[in-house]
Amino acid sequence: MPVGAKESRTIEKRRKYDMSKKNKDIKKGDINQQEERKRDEAVEHNGETGAKTKVEEKKEEGESEAEEAKKIEEKLNTLLKENEELKASVAKEKDDYIRLMADFENFRRHSAEAKLELVSSAAADTIKGLLPVLDDCERAMKMLEENSADEVAKEGTALIFNKLMGYLKTKGLEVIKAKGEKFDTDFHEAVAQFPVPEEDKKGLVYDVVQTGYTLSGKVIRYAKVVVGI
Repeated sequence: MPVGAKESRTIEKRRKYDMSKKNKDIKKGDINQQEERKRDEAVEHNGETGAKTKVEEKKEEGESEAEEAKKIEEKLNTLLKENEELKASVAKEKDDYIRLMADFENFRRHSAEAKLELVSSAAADTIKGLLPVLDDCERAMKMLEENSADEVAKEGTALIFNKLMGYLKTKGLEVIKAKGEKFDTDFHEAVAQFPVPEEDKKGLVYDVVQTGYTLSGKVIRYAKVVVGI
């Protein structure tokens, strides 16, 4: 084969190879551009989707927070209402307790007064039963003083009277003052009247027929007296 023909075929083969390689490079570049464009589009799409997702997430978070705040407010209002109801209940219980204690104190005081009144009444009855004994002692001392010279009898009778009277005084018995005092219907009972010449003695107790007594400030027997007129 001639050398020129051989070189021509070699050049032609090289040219075809170069063209083929160039076409491949072009195709590869196009493919790379397409892939890069797809990647850009994907990134852009993902960015838009991500941005949209973040907005939606923020919106959902805001709605969730608002709902949570509403629940907290409702719970707080419920607790405040329950607290007010509890305060009212405590105030009522306290008022009922105070009333109950007041009623109990009144009951205790009335019971104590009733008991004291019962004891006082029993003591008064006993002391009233001893008043005739005091009357007898007074009459005996008066008779001995007027008609007897027996000093032993006088002293003995006076001793008995004074001891009995001393004991009864410790129980609240007191003699009502009468002779020479102004007549007082709160303590004296007039059984007779006696004319007196002195003007300043009119209206006064001239004599005592029976001694009167008080027990703890209350009259248990009026003094029977003669009033000067």
